[in-house]
Amino acid sequence: MQQAKTQTVRGKVADRIPQMAVANPDWFAVHIYCASRDYSLGDTACAFPLMSAIKPFSLLYLLELLEAETVFQWVGVEPSDAAFNSLKQLVADNGRPRNPMINSGAITLADKLPGKNALRRTQNLCQWLNDLAGCQLYLDEVMLASVRSIGSQTNHAIAYYLAQNSYINNLELAIDTYEHICSLSCQVEDLALLGKILAFESAIKSQNRQIVNALMLTCGLYEASAQLAVQVGIPMKSGISGALLGVIPGEGAIALYSPALDSVGNSVAAIAFIETLSQNLQLSIFGNLHS
Repeated sequence: MQQAKTQTVRGKVADRIPQMAVANPDWFAVHIYCASRDYSLGDTACAFPLMSAIKPFSLLYLLELLEAETVFQWVGVEPSDAAFNSLKQLVADNGRPRNPMINSGAITLADKLPGKNALRRTQNLCQWLNDLAGCQLYLDEVMLASVRSIGSQTNHAIAYYLAQNSYINNLELAIDTYEHICSLSCQVEDLALLGKILAFESAIKSQNRQIVNALMLTCGLYEASAQLAVQVGIPMKSGISGALLGVIPGEGAIALYSPALDSVGNSVAAIAFIETLSQNLQLSIFGNLHS
């Protein structure tokens, strides 16, 4: 862990959301769940917003409610080598979101969540996840207010283009819901419990777990996804808060929080830690094959 923490000097805390900018770049927390036991290290009392780390779970929720055939009428499954909030990518794809792990796809799915308004939609998703995983997600109202205060022009431009191309029905509701669900917050143990859903939760359809894990592997770390699939070899999803979730299907989950980010938007120390752990313990889902 100490070796990974030294990497924080290479990153920078996301500062475009004021409430997130106050995070200490030296914070580092990890929680590992295996089938038999769990391990916890570092600043585990720190609470943080999930931000984009919620995206696999809004996808999973809709897959369970509506089935894959319906969900993938709205979003694709193709990786993107553009930034997570790229309008240029969306325009090049004629308004169809490339995958659910980038902003265009997540805003589209936020538009489809059940509930009469953004708060109700977020409460429904939060309650479903807490009941399923035994975690304690909550809506951080202060973080939500801070997110709203910046009025992201890029996300609004993305939503406008999605609406023009009939991928979302209600632009303002989609944006409001997206900002709400990204402000769902927790501690690192709660994020690990969410990861257990994707590792071996029998209450979830195995096909849906497979879909979400596959998209995390290919798209979960934005334009760094392919390289880190090679280097680490497990499904992962990051958030600009510094959250990082890794899933080893059938084995367990690794959750990390360290707010200093690289230029792509992934936690520098969290990536360093999980890469070393994966290599030392041979966690890659592509390893240990019979030769």
